[in-house]
Amino acid sequence: MQKRLLIIGPFPDPITGNSLSNKVVYEGFSQRAHFAVDKINTSLTFFDEQVGSFSIRKLLQGIKYNLKFYKVLFSDLIYITPGQTFFGILKYGIFIFTAKLFKKKVVLHIHGNHLKDTYRDSSPLKKRMMKTIISKCDNGIVLSESLVANLTPFLPEKKIHVVYNFVEDFLVENIEAKVKTKNLKSIKLVYLSNLMEEKGILDLLEALKIMESKGIPYHAKIAGNIDHKSKSKIEDYLSLLKHTEYLGVVKGEDKKNFLLWGNIFVFPSYYAMEGQPISIIEAMSTGNIILTTNHAGISDIFDDQINGLYLQKKDPNDIITKLNQVSNDSQHYESFLYKNHCFGRENFSTKAFIRNLETIFS
Repeated sequence: MQKRLLIIGPFPDPITGNSLSNKVVYEGFSQRAHFAVDKINTSLTFFDEQVGSFSIRKLLQGIKYNLKFYKVLFSDLIYITPGQTFFGILKYGIFIFTAKLFKKKVVLHIHGNHLKDTYRDSSPLKKRMMKTIISKCDNGIVLSESLVANLTPFLPEKKIHVVYNFVEDFLVENIEAKVKTKNLKSIKLVYLSNLMEEKGILDLLEALKIMESKGIPYHAKIAGNIDHKSKSKIEDYLSLLKHTEYLGVVKGEDKKNFLLWGNIFVFPSYYAMEGQPISIIEAMSTGNIILTTNHAGISDIFDDQINGLYLQKKDPNDIITKLNQVSNDSQHYESFLYKNHCFGRENFSTKAFIRNLETIFS
């Protein structure tokens, strides 16, 4: 007998870690004969860095997908990936309450490290509302051990599970020979994420500007959605930088070739909603050294001086220092390229990700 699974959360486009994960969950369980899968896509049709902010446009889209709550009635299991703000939780309340009214199992998957801060800083009324909604869930999932505290105000620890993120299979298929030929003879820097100020993109672009002014050689390729709040600043930088190429959003083989081209992945994030960035796992798995901040759940998938180097937050000069460190000791750091590929391929497969979810669903 098939189990009817309903996935409620954002799906691409736009591409975020959360929406990509839901896409993989949908495809993974659709391939299992004992599951019948449906979805409610809660993605905004536009990219916005102001997560949790209110607008009429967001309200209208929220009403539109809330009208699909009837799908809960025809499902056995509800898998929800909400936001981490008060409104990000509140807008899923109708699905959770409907599910519990009709005795459906609800699994809540948090993609980040901000929910605990939202709860801590909320008014007593908002705290009570958040707790009422989330405590109705049967199980909760976080991305790594250091993120468990995001659900402990709402669920007993025995109901909180850790499921690590993944790298899509196609990214690591038939690339071992290519990765083995990678070297550090020149800096080939890649950035793959949404281009938001809190993701550190302005710090990276400022570092590249300084490098060019000092004649430090490099080539960089940058990919992802540009947030409208930072668009003019980012475009100003890109127009000045002679050795930096902006590729827009990359998918499929274009993304694979982009990551295989690079040898150093720079991710100087201090994003409040950050969890366990899929882009770091993707970059490792395709044979890149990682330069990133010690932020959110990154330390659960990254070891300093093993997978790469930690960066100071909001510090363009530290980015330059670490790039020079890798470049000046290239013989030592070249070994990281293949080791990272093996580490990512062996520890973050989509098969393991889906298998771990299925265990919780059961």
